[in-house]
Amino acid sequence: MNHVASLGFRTDLMLRCLGGSQVSDRGSHLVVRTPENPGYWWGNFLLLRERPGTGEWPGWVAEFEREFPGADHIALGLDGVDGAVPDPEGAAALGLEVVADAVLTATELIPPAPADLLIRPLESSDDWHSMALLRLSLEESSADGHTEFVHRKAAEYRQMTQAGHGAWFGAFIDGEMRCGAGLFTDGSGVARFQNVETHPAYRRRGLASTLVHRLGEWGLSRLDAETLVIVADPGYHAIGMYRSLGFQDAEHKIQAQRPPSG
Repeated sequence: MNHVASLGFRTDLMLRCLGGSQVSDRGSHLVVRTPENPGYWWGNFLLLRERPGTGEWPGWVAEFEREFPGADHIALGLDGVDGAVPDPEGAAALGLEVVADAVLTATELIPPAPADLLIRPLESSDDWHSMALLRLSLEESSADGHTEFVHRKAAEYRQMTQAGHGAWFGAFIDGEMRCGAGLFTDGSGVARFQNVETHPAYRRRGLASTLVHRLGEWGLSRLDAETLVIVADPGYHAIGMYRSLGFQDAEHKIQAQRPPSG
């Protein structure tokens, strides 16, 4: 995916391909499809090579609807690295939420304060079921099909680990998974974190920092990764934890989305 400028989207596409998604090049944009999980917004999206100019958002929404006629959502990625949002008024008029996430990278990690935790890779079906339950406990979505979506994503990540593309680590307290994250690569030397999540009742205890450090060190040695990539909300407190572990801001990643109505 070297023709994509954004490291954030390059690693998104890497993950999608590892997970079995289809990527089609239309010249002006890429079409990413995940037929096995149609409710996955960012598994079914367009990646635009150029930022939309003033008045061009309606055309791209129409193009999305042409490519995904049965979709309830709209998902448009914008290639680039500077975080500039084009024609925000035009996007808002169409009900599009434009999100600028921070993309951070690290080539080595700083150990956090020691924490007495059992951290290990997920292996059994019960482990992966616990991973899905943790996600569901965090999101609390009542949207139709959300539970099915979460379990399909867990199955996809499990298949990726079984294929040797990475691992999902969990932090366990009294036998229960209270924090988790994944790390995957296509062997290119770049590895991307996925879904660093901590149960709300167990936050501020060092679970996430310890797990990210342990998983990152595992990726640098066992996956032969040279660069670790993580994407974060720049306004959320977790980004400070990533920076404390040695991650540095590299770019911004722009996504425009509209959730299903109703």
